[in-house]
Amino acid sequence: MKVVLSIAGSDSSGGAGIQADIKTILANKCFAETAITALTAQNTLGVYDIMNVTPKFLEEEIDAIFKDIRPDAVKIGMVSDKELIKTISKKLKEYNATNIVLDPVMVATSGARLLSADAEETLIKELIPLADVITPNIPEAEVLSGMKISNSEDMETAAKKIMELGPKAILVKGGHRVNDANDLLCQNGKLTWIFGRRIDNPNTHGTGCTLSSAIASNLAKGKSVEKSIRNAKEYLSDCLNEMLDLGKGSGPMDHGCNIKEKYND
Repeated sequence: MKVVLSIAGSDSSGGAGIQADIKTILANKCFAETAITALTAQNTLGVYDIMNVTPKFLEEEIDAIFKDIRPDAVKIGMVSDKELIKTISKKLKEYNATNIVLDPVMVATSGARLLSADAEETLIKELIPLADVITPNIPEAEVLSGMKISNSEDMETAAKKIMELGPKAILVKGGHRVNDANDLLCQNGKLTWIFGRRIDNPNTHGTGCTLSSAIASNLAKGKSVEKSIRNAKEYLSDCLNEMLDLGKGSGPMDHGCNIKEKYND
């Protein structure tokens, strides 16, 4: 069994973050490991508090993982402190980690900035050049490219600009602001549109976490970047298509949609 490490924050409501990553990795037939960057008090209505781990503790988490069950891929999610970002960069370089997927959690879909300016700068400098794939949404791609994105042509221009920051590939997620379920892959100077199924489901909590973890799982199994993304998008569509409806806000998806029902009695 291939192993995927998620470096991210904990979501107490279970729909995003570490919890979504574990479920996704399991559903994609890999073994999940975690290095938790922060505890969050949140639910489908919002985030109420965040408590970061210390850089020393995060370093010990990553050491413990790589010295025993070495991961075949690494997904990086929410890291809100520049010293934690530096710790992740240092350790992934030290252990020559491979198949790194970075979900740059910088800007919420509402437009709210989730990182301080110095943390953003550190993430761009330290983590993006290590990534095999980064998966920004439109607001994050606007920050990384320094331009406004209003249509598909803007996405293509922005993707080329972001590639100058050093990732091996970038997946710009279209989302509802531009072209719904269609995403743009930029790799080796080539632009590839990856079309998705439009699913009218308001419960989208954790979609970014889920997609990036599914991509990492497929990379761990030896799939190409493009095939990993296509498989991950299909899995995400299946999760959304179950129409799970929990909570009073934007609820979570059914990450176990493809798990056999042998143990359901």
